[in-house]
Amino acid sequence: MTTSQRYGSLAARVALATIFVVSGLGKLAGPTGTAAYIASKGLPLPLALAIGAGVLELVAGAMLLVGLRTRIAALALAAFVVLATVFFHNPIGLAGMEAQMQMIHVLKNLAIVGGLLSVAVWGAGPLSLDARTRQGRSGAGEVGEALS
Repeated sequence: MTTSQRYGSLAARVALATIFVVSGLGKLAGPTGTAAYIASKGLPLPLALAIGAGVLELVAGAMLLVGLRTRIAALALAAFVVLATVFFHNPIGLAGMEAQMQMIHVLKNLAIVGGLLSVAVWGAGPLSLDARTRQGRSGAGEVGEALS
């Protein structure tokens, strides 16, 4: 195994996880701002959704960071990003700079989903809790194996 193979997956997980951990902490530290934005889109239970989003981002982001149940965490975050993109960054019906800004968010989120799907398919890599806990057992039941 090369050095880039050993550390590359860790670097990718850290980069992806940082987005979610920071965002999740922000939502949980002050959920009313996020709840107001959710309410502005007409979704029900905005405070509950804001807190739920914060918990999901923080917990799944931390799991991604340390490489624990990484494939499941990556798939959960990918689904979350897709839903967030559809509900909060849809450029359809917008014009000018507002449409352009939302399209930038759509493309950014597409890249994040791509990174998360790559982690879901390839796993956490050797520097992860998944790799440590797999020692001595087959690793059967992994989401990636079920998808193949």
